Amino acid sequence: MASRLVLVIGDLFIPDRAAFKKLLTPGKIGQVLCLGNLTDKETYEFLRELAPDLQIVKGNFDVDAPNLALSKVVTHGSLRIGFTHGHSIIPPGDADSLLISARHMDVDVLLWGGTHRFEAYELEGKFFVNPGSATGALSTGWLPNGEEPTPSFCLMDVQGDVLVLYVYQLKTDANGVENVGVEKVSFRKSSNQAAS
Repeated sequence: MASRLVLVIGDLFIPDRAAFKKLLTPGKIGQVLCLGNLTDKETYEFLRELAPDLQIVKGNFDVDAPNLALSKVVTHGSLRIGFTHGHSIIPPGDADSLLISARHMDVDVLLWGGTHRFEAYELEGKFFVNPGSATGALSTGWLPNGEEPTPSFCLMDVQGDVLVLYVYQLKTDANGVENVGVEKVSFRKSSNQAAS
């Protein structure tokens, strides 16, 4: 299967603060995985225009979309990728709870939202990614005291059993100048997992 870029985005809340819109152009992204809290039709239409395949799960503030699933699974290459908003994971953002969810969904990669903070790590052969909030929406209880949310989203490039994650974060320097930083994180499904 040829690779295609997959946009992982969530917790949008404040569409007029979407600083990344100019970076996201139609024709370059094959699929959008939206982790919930879309909250308005204009943002839905924007994401729909980005890629031919838009997959959305329900966030805790998506009250006007009662029929959205709480979680979904997609396959790219040999990787099964599960995604959920995260408000149904108790305690929220807990690594052990996320691992249990990944096992329950039978996935190699679990994407979750809700904390408005980017995270990516491996645990017991699985890869966990939270893209953060694309608009830098505030959240209560998720960030350490004094820490402001950093707007962020992720692009995934999957080829076979390798996932390359590009993390886009809008950072403000000491002079108040905003710059987009991009980091790269890679995950390879272990050969033990590939055989099972």
